[in-house]
Amino acid sequence: MLTLLFDGIAYGMLLFILAVGLSVTMGLMNFINLAHGAFAMLGGYLTVVAMQRYDWPFLACLPLAFGLSAGVGVLLERTLYRPMYGKPHLDQVLFSIGLAFMAVAVADYTMGSQQQIMQLPDWLRGRTEWFADTPWALGMGHYRLFIIAVCALLTLVLQHVLAATRFGSRLRASVDDARVARGLGIPVERVFAITFAVGSGLAGLGGALGAEVLGLDPTFPLKFMVYFLIVVAVGGTSSITGPLLAALLLGVADVAGKYFIPKLGAFIVYALMIALLIWRPQGLFARGRS
Repeated sequence: MLTLLFDGIAYGMLLFILAVGLSVTMGLMNFINLAHGAFAMLGGYLTVVAMQRYDWPFLACLPLAFGLSAGVGVLLERTLYRPMYGKPHLDQVLFSIGLAFMAVAVADYTMGSQQQIMQLPDWLRGRTEWFADTPWALGMGHYRLFIIAVCALLTLVLQHVLAATRFGSRLRASVDDARVARGLGIPVERVFAITFAVGSGLAGLGGALGAEVLGLDPTFPLKFMVYFLIVVAVGGTSSITGPLLAALLLGVADVAGKYFIPKLGAFIVYALMIALLIWRPQGLFARGRS
């Protein structure tokens, strides 16, 4: 039981890092980017190619995946996304999902349709058993423990940046009233570009971390799109805490459901989502309206 809980937490933390960029762009930038999973797929493929073809160490691939995904995010934000900021949400959805299908086609053409296999370093392949032969047995995979540690650190850093730094204040001001923010000397376009780049970079980092756990093939952006949307919808977009808790609940429910009721694993996730949204339609940590 504890092993399932541990694996569910690791899965949930990974989903949070993958989805937090979408939460930021939807909640703070008011832009619906359904192509968010394409940046995660890019980070995963960059990691696989760097390790398999160029013998890069795994730890060196993580900043590579973040940096190049962020760079692609800046390029696309400047050229394609920025003109869509003021468009209706339906236009944003159609535009971004079109980009997702284009990314799937490009990945299938360049990398092939087969699932990629990533070879982890030896120090991440092991497993530590606690309380063996007892009802409270806990098997801790070293790689999943590494995922939890990295994602927890990133969560703390992200929360601090958004809530306690000058950049976070500038971002909130730019979202609340871009015209007034420009009048105060805030470079709104630059703030949005940096925010989009960080969100894309985090998705790429999540894709690099999750390639071994989630699997990596050209359908990745479409396969996990629903999971990203569930994290954002259930957690809300007004804070980091909400999506984090939603991702943890989703991860634990998905792992437990697939273990105890394999045929109904996905149904349990969707049923939990519906129940939570009926209880809190604006998300778990949405700010109340006066």
